[in-house]
Amino acid sequence: MSLKYVDSHCHLDMLDLSDFDNHMDNVIKQAEKNKVTDILSIAVDLDSFPRILETARTYPNVYASVGLHPCHSPENTIRVDDLTILANDSKVIAIGETGLDYYMNNGSDPLNEDFSWQRQRFRTHIRTAIKTSKPLIIHTRDARDDTLAILEEENAEKIGGIMHCFVEDTATAEKALEIGFYISFSGIVTFKNARSIQEVAKWIPDNRLLIETDSPYLAPVPMRGKKNQPAYVAYVAEFLAELRGASVEHIARVTRENYFKLFKLNDPLI
Repeated sequence: MSLKYVDSHCHLDMLDLSDFDNHMDNVIKQAEKNKVTDILSIAVDLDSFPRILETARTYPNVYASVGLHPCHSPENTIRVDDLTILANDSKVIAIGETGLDYYMNNGSDPLNEDFSWQRQRFRTHIRTAIKTSKPLIIHTRDARDDTLAILEEENAEKIGGIMHCFVEDTATAEKALEIGFYISFSGIVTFKNARSIQEVAKWIPDNRLLIETDSPYLAPVPMRGKKNQPAYVAYVAEFLAELRGASVEHIARVTRENYFKLFKLNDPLI
């Protein structure tokens, strides 16, 4: 199989399509031009989910997740039954992005001073993932201890998932691996000031490694400062190959294999 990449985490619904002649087709074509064949488009709120799902249904190589980001809509509650209904579609392959974020809310809103709503909603997502047999997409910032504790308390090892856009330390990565999670690196790993993240990225086992863009955010070097897009996941792979002393073909292959294994999908290129 020739060089082919997977973007395991992006937000297609957030892309400025005016940069692509106002058509999603051109996003997909640009990705394919850069040898990116498969894309997971991540939901952060329920209002945007229908658009995300519609895009996934339109393109065979695009899949979707469903969930509420920890920084979105603190006033919104969600039940396991509600999420389960939304996840009942073959194009929905993951639950999230979910998790905890004690940084972004920062107490600026009285609703956010008590993070119990975040923790309860996180538990709801984990329970939905187990019920639906669909892996979790985890976001954590300034909350690693609580994130790991809740994953363990809710038996998240039964379903696993991805620690996305990983920026934590080695101990956090080790614990996440112990409970069956994959570690995904975004364009942040290519930044010059990301030495600690790069050290973690050097030793993550091949069979737990994933790559992503998190586009339209966090464009990797050499595109840093520009709007990100799925096509740019190739630059993350190239950087990791050099960092890990591997070929880019190897990084593309193992991250692709991990993606299809985790989500129990058949790789159309095999």
